[in-house]
Amino acid sequence: MIPSLAAPALEGFLLAASLIVAIGAQNAFVLRQGLARRHVFAVATFCVLADATLILAGVAGLGTLVQQSPRLLTVVTLAGSAFLFAYGMMALRRALHPGGLSARGAAEPRLAPALMTVAALTFLNPHVYLDTVVLLGSLSARHVGWARAAFAVGAACASAVWFYGLGYGARFLAPLFARPVAWRVLDGVIALIMTLIAVSLLLQLTGPA
Repeated sequence: MIPSLAAPALEGFLLAASLIVAIGAQNAFVLRQGLARRHVFAVATFCVLADATLILAGVAGLGTLVQQSPRLLTVVTLAGSAFLFAYGMMALRRALHPGGLSARGAAEPRLAPALMTVAALTFLNPHVYLDTVVLLGSLSARHVGWARAAFAVGAACASAVWFYGLGYGARFLAPLFARPVAWRVLDGVIALIMTLIAVSLLLQLTGPA
């Protein structure tokens, strides 16, 4: 039972991690708050809970809808594979032309404005819905029962590891993430993970029923 759940959990973790780890305003804000040691737990927890809510909505809603139609499941799997290939190529392109995550700017000193800011950076970003609800939700449909739940838990754990690590490790991570070479390596790994998952999706379609 446990080994059978470990695989979908790891798949969800790696896929979510590949989507979450990127240069962006939300990550820069969490990093900035971490450097200032202001409301780190509250801000990181908000990001984690927001991701978990969207992931669960996708897995429970879109995942169930897709699972009910084998033809739709095939279409979604092909589309998901194509998206992952494209996302992997984007990560590879970033690896070839790396940037840095800047934490310049003043951290928000008060809790309410800090939460309002991170909420805007989270929910006003259209990519968060594409990544969590659409992509993770639809790809979770390849699993059933506890395996799908394990996929969702793995994806949510990736978010927790990233945001708490970024917030509380800001003092150590800021110099690293400011260096383009670090993002070159990270994006290279992301490109590899995305490509491998995309290939695994195609192999599942061509494999025995």
